[in-house]
Amino acid sequence: MLSDAESVGRQTIWRGTVVISLLTAFAVAVHGYYPFVEDGGLYVAGIRKLLDPALYPAWTEFVTEHLRFSLFAPAVAGIVRITHLSLEYVLLALYLASIWTTLFAGWMLISRATVDLRARIGAVLLLACWLTLPIAGTSLMLMDPYVTARSFSTPLVLMALAWALDAVSPGVAHRARSATLCALAIGVAATLHPLMAGYGLAAVTVLCCLRMESRRARRWGQIALMVFALAAAALLQWNAPAESPAYLRVALTRYYWFPFVWKWYEQLGLLAPLLILAWLRRIHASPTWKDLAGTGMQLGLIALAVAVFFSHEQYATHLVARLQPLRCFQIVYELMILLLGAWLGERVLKAHFWRWGVAIAALGGAMFFAQRSTFPNSAHVEWPWAQPGNPWEQAFVWARDHTPKDALFALDALYITRGRHEDAQCFRAIAQRSALPDYSKDGGEASITPSLTDAWVQGQTAQTGLEDEADSERIAKLHPLGVGWVVLETPSKTVWNCPYANLTVKVCRLP
Repeated sequence: MLSDAESVGRQTIWRGTVVISLLTAFAVAVHGYYPFVEDGGLYVAGIRKLLDPALYPAWTEFVTEHLRFSLFAPAVAGIVRITHLSLEYVLLALYLASIWTTLFAGWMLISRATVDLRARIGAVLLLACWLTLPIAGTSLMLMDPYVTARSFSTPLVLMALAWALDAVSPGVAHRARSATLCALAIGVAATLHPLMAGYGLAAVTVLCCLRMESRRARRWGQIALMVFALAAAALLQWNAPAESPAYLRVALTRYYWFPFVWKWYEQLGLLAPLLILAWLRRIHASPTWKDLAGTGMQLGLIALAVAVFFSHEQYATHLVARLQPLRCFQIVYELMILLLGAWLGERVLKAHFWRWGVAIAALGGAMFFAQRSTFPNSAHVEWPWAQPGNPWEQAFVWARDHTPKDALFALDALYITRGRHEDAQCFRAIAQRSALPDYSKDGGEASITPSLTDAWVQGQTAQTGLEDEADSERIAKLHPLGVGWVVLETPSKTVWNCPYANLTVKVCRLP
């Protein structure tokens, strides 16, 4: 026979599982699925290289370099080999699993702060609605509409916070086991995304500090954490190696590293969550609730202080800026959303079904509109079995099916950000062919891996203005690099043979 407490606990778990499963489907409907855009394309190309070493024989470093510090790509490649499923189907399954796991981790964490079922549902509902919310000006979303290492480091950090609460809370059974699970979650996250795992560890440390019994210890602990963070950043900056003029050019293209050059509304995105967390901390009596809000505030203030002092364009070195301390705000936003959603469920929506309906329609509808505005020319959910509707994707698929594996392509350096109807679709991930490095995504790779600087500069020089140049100029720049194919927008003038063309883009062969 189950005790009353065990019965209630199992009912809560069952209800949570049902709610999370429904909200996973809802989240996909709202945010969509775009497996080959932006960073998703970088990861996919790396996984394809592991599955087929013959791919990307030229400029390979832009496919493989980012894999050095993560086991994510090898793990996904291993799943493909074990299951004998195509990579596209595995990515879809992982995407669904990452959303479900993130919502489950959010449920785990908020359940430590409130026993109210409506509050818990409100928390994960708001999280599901705001999964693709931009994190201020960091060029980071709460969660991407594609699969990357962050797709799983994110829920692991939330789980670590939940287990950390159990480990440092008096009266909680199996505290040692909870501490072990917390360390394991951070450790696994570190094998996937070391940087975000490091910031997750910082959040756990702040939370443990706030849970100390002595008020004096808490106060001095918070001061010590701030001093340690600033001292560590200063030490890194002081001992950073000199940066070449070429690398400085790369670093300064990363606008999101430098908060002082952000737009005002991006800077507001750093202050607003701290103010909301301060308000949420005041209005609730639960000590755990207060400590979660305090963790978000303290972590955000530490990250903000480090960025204010060390993330400047004019500095001679940019090692601290390269570590992007403001990415800590992903955790700050998660805590804010969970607590704000819990407050909405408990104090505003309550038991009124029509209020829940209005909230779901308003919050979900706004994010759906934002996603369609971001990727207007691509299918909202790019199913593995469906043919692409995006004209650039169609051209990339043609290149995959009609050119040799060792073909080397050139595209305008700004094709991802400036291409008409392009929607940030990644050429290498879809075409499975080598390409000269682009400004946007490959520039990001070069900015965090200085050894790629010279290759990136060479690729940029060869591709800048490619759309508007004469054929003779293109040949002069591309032939020495071994380029045999180019992708141009259809209005671009050329006399070369272009065996594929649609209304937007064409694929042409160099003579």
